[in-house]
Amino acid sequence: MTDHRPVTSPAAPSRRALRSLSEFFRLEAAGGIVLIVAAVLAMIAANSPLSGAYEAFRNLPVQVRIGDLEIAKPLLLWINDGLMAVFFLLVALEIKRETVSGQLASRAQLVLPMVCAIAGVAVPALLFTAFNHDNGEAMRGWAVPTATDIAFALGVLALLGSRVPSGMKLLLSTIAVVDDLIAIIIIALFYSHGLSTTALVWAAVAIAGMVLLNRRGVTRLAPYMVLGVVLWVCVLKSGVHATLAGVVTGLMIPHVDKRNHIPDEHEHSPLETLEHSLHPWVAYAILPLFAFANAGLVLHGLSMGDMLSPLPMGVVIGLLVGKPVGIVTAAVLMRALGWVRFPDGMDLRAMFGLGLMCGIGFTMSLFIASLAYANKLHYEEAVLGVLAASLLSAVLGFAWLRAVLPVRSRVN
Repeated sequence: MTDHRPVTSPAAPSRRALRSLSEFFRLEAAGGIVLIVAAVLAMIAANSPLSGAYEAFRNLPVQVRIGDLEIAKPLLLWINDGLMAVFFLLVALEIKRETVSGQLASRAQLVLPMVCAIAGVAVPALLFTAFNHDNGEAMRGWAVPTATDIAFALGVLALLGSRVPSGMKLLLSTIAVVDDLIAIIIIALFYSHGLSTTALVWAAVAIAGMVLLNRRGVTRLAPYMVLGVVLWVCVLKSGVHATLAGVVTGLMIPHVDKRNHIPDEHEHSPLETLEHSLHPWVAYAILPLFAFANAGLVLHGLSMGDMLSPLPMGVVIGLLVGKPVGIVTAAVLMRALGWVRFPDGMDLRAMFGLGLMCGIGFTMSLFIASLAYANKLHYEEAVLGVLAASLLSAVLGFAWLRAVLPVRSRVN
């Protein structure tokens, strides 16, 4: 059937947008490789004579006290609650930029990645539930296999070089952005506990301050960052997960749109300035440190029976099978209905390979597992499933795409 409708892939970007995309893909790909190295080092440290030092590092007590305000946590929680708030700040900046002026700015651009991302969350969650529905404690981690790690996935794609069409990278990135937005909503709705009304009121005051800055047209970043730190402390004390403070702060940072006067072709908006500043720190420091602190699974004593237990199997099947099935099925149905066309250079085989790459959960999956499971055994089983699924998805996705994608000219 010949489709004469407008293609729902993004319109041709400007020269500056192309440079930004190129820079983004290079940075994410390199960051993904660093992420893999950090995870390997964590596994080595946890399963070697360095295991004692590794645990001491994770449990190092860190305390900050200002008057009556005290925050005392082991280093692992400072990384997961503090540094990951910066990661979520960056995620929120990317989501806002994409929705205001990027790939999610119009319905036509949004349809394919949005529906694929939703299906790529729903199917893994259903598969995990099929394995664990009779275990209430295990079911707390139903969201573990729903996430995609864009840095890890782009790092693997980078190994394929010029075979990968730019449309595939762009679609994968956009699906991952929508995926992150869904993960943020899941964390806010399902992983908050013991709410403190007083702390929430002060958090609302901090948010109101940022809204006021927006309304008054303030474009300096410093006031937003100060209020962001205040918001983080309030949210940390409120029972809502502290990383959500990073999300709210990111969404409050001003960005170019049709209603302001920032000359987009000549000057970065405040949002772009902060995003460009944070990106290297997140890619090369925060995420690798998170991976090193969280991926150190002790393998001694593990057997095939442990891998085949319902919790890790639910995670593995959710990511390895659920992600590609959900994403590819959604994409094929939408194309059959005439709503979308696949990006240039992608056919059904390439779409399946992209679905496999989306099964690389890693960072966000490990993070959700840390929120879901206080029980050490369940947490370790979830980590085992995430690591196995991410490794299998990476290897199978790489091998499949290498077989089905033709070698392309560097000018693509």
